[in-house]
Amino acid sequence: MRHVLPQFIEYEAKIIGPLTFGQFLFIGLAGAVCFVLFFIIRNLVVFFMAVAVIMGISFAFAFVKIDNRPLSSIVGNVLRFFLGSKMYVWNKKEARAVNLDKEKDMEIPIIKRIEVVPKTEEVEPKPVLGTARESQLKKIRTDIETKTK
Repeated sequence: MRHVLPQFIEYEAKIIGPLTFGQFLFIGLAGAVCFVLFFIIRNLVVFFMAVAVIMGISFAFAFVKIDNRPLSSIVGNVLRFFLGSKMYVWNKKEARAVNLDKEKDMEIPIIKRIEVVPKTEEVEPKPVLGTARESQLKKIRTDIETKTK
């Protein structure tokens, strides 16, 4: 009898009570910051407002998930996007045409043939590219890069 086994299951281990290590770290660090603020801020109203904000943010980072991703990774991605470079440059690599010599196992470069066209006609010369005979994948890649089809 065959059984379907679920795959790609990600489960974080509960290390400290019902909390994972990351959740415990967020709440523990916020608690430590609030403990230090208790001795720095003398006004109790301001202290409780600061504690509410800090603990609210730490609980959000510890427990909120959007599309099954933690809030900390989403905030990190947003910061990386806004502070990172926005210039995306695509550098096309030149296609190298080679012919494989089966007897000697060597690559022999193929020289492009230039067709002589009279000056009265304006015709773009088509590049002549050779492809390796080993697989169709290299041929397809070369065709895509040179847009011959």
